[in-house]
Amino acid sequence: MSSPGTTSEGAWTVRRVLEWTTGYLREHGSETPRLEAEVLLAFARNCPRIRLYTDYDEVLDESVRSRMRELVRRRAAQEPVAYLVGHREFFSLDFEVTPDVLIPRPDTETMIVAALEKAREITTPQIADLGTGSGCIAIAMATQHRGSEVTAVDISEPALAVARRNAERHNVTDRVRFVQGDMFAALDEGSRFEFILSNPPYIPKGEIPTLPREVVEYEPGTALDGGDDGLDFVRQIVSNAAGFLSPHGHVMVEISPEQAPSASDLFRKHGAYDNVEVINDLTGAARVVCARLA
Repeated sequence: MSSPGTTSEGAWTVRRVLEWTTGYLREHGSETPRLEAEVLLAFARNCPRIRLYTDYDEVLDESVRSRMRELVRRRAAQEPVAYLVGHREFFSLDFEVTPDVLIPRPDTETMIVAALEKAREITTPQIADLGTGSGCIAIAMATQHRGSEVTAVDISEPALAVARRNAERHNVTDRVRFVQGDMFAALDEGSRFEFILSNPPYIPKGEIPTLPREVVEYEPGTALDGGDDGLDFVRQIVSNAAGFLSPHGHVMVEISPEQAPSASDLFRKHGAYDNVEVINDLTGAARVVCARLA
């Protein structure tokens, strides 16, 4: 099969490049080859995806074909699309992403929906986001609850730089404060929050090599490794959150579905929490463990 750099089979129109790229990415293991082809070509053309269909029969110039060839080559080598184009949608918001941050995933939106429901009657909820990465949790909460004030923590200064730019993009810099540090150690002594939210590293160390290549080779390992059983950071949160929660405040932690029983037990056995619940994502899989300060 010829590549989008040649014209031996006719003109390389938007339609033809999309069809060729879809087939090529499918052959290289993509689960969503058409979507990826559209996202990459829209990026190469610097246009909205919808324009691909209004310009379906437009012939692409060499500069666009060259950019597209490079993008497709890198995607076929399993480099994540979000890193190639530099952004990813989360909770209907557009977030800048770089290899310094974990790529936001729809699963994490489960936490946002649950927290917003519990915060509905609170005028100015104080929220802590531990391990903020791109800032997607902190910024989604700030944009959706206009009275909220958020403290977003990450140990990585490059990650915080990305998160700060995302806060500027969504006009919430006045209500989201970014702090560098290690989890609770970064929070001011005596501070109290109605919500402590976290999507911590929760992949068991031994399972990391079995993850898809695009995750293992490209996403930051520190955002994945949760220790031997994946629950090291969950234990930190269970042990420390009670000291930073307001009366009847909530702590929410994202986990993988099989960790739900163990993570729930950690909260129940600690003694400081009640109303421990597991919240399922849209597929019905356990995704978030929530507990309330007793």
